[in-house]
Amino acid sequence: MSEVHQNHLAKKPTNSSQIRSVDVVVVGGGIAGKACALGMAQLGLQTLEIAPDLGQAVPSPHGDQWGQRIYAFSPSTQKLLAHLQIWDALDHTRLQAVRDMRIYGDRGEKNDQLHLSAFEAGTPQLAWIGEANLIEHTLDQASRFQNKLERIADVVEKIEVDEEGGSLHLKNGGIIRAQLVIAADGANSPIRSEIGIAASEESYAQSAVVANWACTYPHLETAYQWFLPGGDIVAMLPLPNKQVSMVWSTSPEYAAELLQLNQSQWLDRFSSIADGAITKQLGDLTLNSTPAAFPLKKIRAARFIGPKTNPKVALIGDAAHVMHPLAGQGLNLGLRDVAILLSIYSKRESFRPLSDLTLLRRYERQRQGDTSALLWVTDKLKKLFSGTSATEKQLRNWGLGLVNKSHLIKQRLIERALGEIDFD
Repeated sequence: MSEVHQNHLAKKPTNSSQIRSVDVVVVGGGIAGKACALGMAQLGLQTLEIAPDLGQAVPSPHGDQWGQRIYAFSPSTQKLLAHLQIWDALDHTRLQAVRDMRIYGDRGEKNDQLHLSAFEAGTPQLAWIGEANLIEHTLDQASRFQNKLERIADVVEKIEVDEEGGSLHLKNGGIIRAQLVIAADGANSPIRSEIGIAASEESYAQSAVVANWACTYPHLETAYQWFLPGGDIVAMLPLPNKQVSMVWSTSPEYAAELLQLNQSQWLDRFSSIADGAITKQLGDLTLNSTPAAFPLKKIRAARFIGPKTNPKVALIGDAAHVMHPLAGQGLNLGLRDVAILLSIYSKRESFRPLSDLTLLRRYERQRQGDTSALLWVTDKLKKLFSGTSATEKQLRNWGLGLVNKSHLIKQRLIERALGEIDFD
């Protein structure tokens, strides 16, 4: 381990009587947590990030294989990463711009489709596709050299909130005091539960099967999505070097079956989708990763900050909301949480403490509208395309064609997906 990295990982308190005080604690080691911790430190706040795996450096991705966790990064995410001085440090040979999206209904008719174009929208690209570990590795590298940021590989076992801030009791026996606690500890957030924030949760009774494929036809910087009879959704996202990343949302039983397929069996399944539309668009497909599956659900926290009496805590990322991947916006929504939080604290009045209720309410108000709208639309689309009645089938396919004919509606959809943010 390098000397810099050794100094960067904070020394763990050795007994329960040792209490450390910092300005901000970020609990969580995913992309949202790492980005938030780095951003808070860049504001000059003494920041501590805590997560069990922070002692293990995320390796830099390389070679012809792409990681299993592939995300669509919206322009709002690009703007945040540029603000954190991360974007230019990424290996851009492992990022793929998306300039077109083609979404198909389940009747297989030519008019039942929606085409979104960056050119028509007057934007350079609709999104970028890249690996989670590409972003995490670069965030880790930047964090190592941020002297206002420390990281502890540990587990928070208990949180206590009072008028002065929060006290985090760690598994190793140490106690951390902070004016502001930011919970980025995932969909099952222990911090959220500990401070009594309720969360509504709904299972979609689906799993997403993910895998990467090499294709013989160029993908033309296009993301494809097919809504299939019965409620399945198959997305093919472009990757560099004539590769695509598949996300197949289906029942848990069929997902388990898909995970057992060999190369030729996969091609048989693809040929059965929309009269062979996938192979018509992308050519012959060769599996280039080990398929994996994860369950799909919707979660929304009742509040994005702690109780009114002693708020002291802000929820970001999956701790605040989880959505279906059909719109590809889950990570972007979480990083917009980060962007808004950083923007609010960059403009904080000097007389307001970090845990001031006014600041936290600004954050909650700004995030609730965006979050509610995107969760609602995604949920309704998922349920509409899962319906099996003739009326539902006609409505959803007719709707795709109608939207496709309206430049104004398509422009609004793209603007929503871009998710504009302002750090000024």
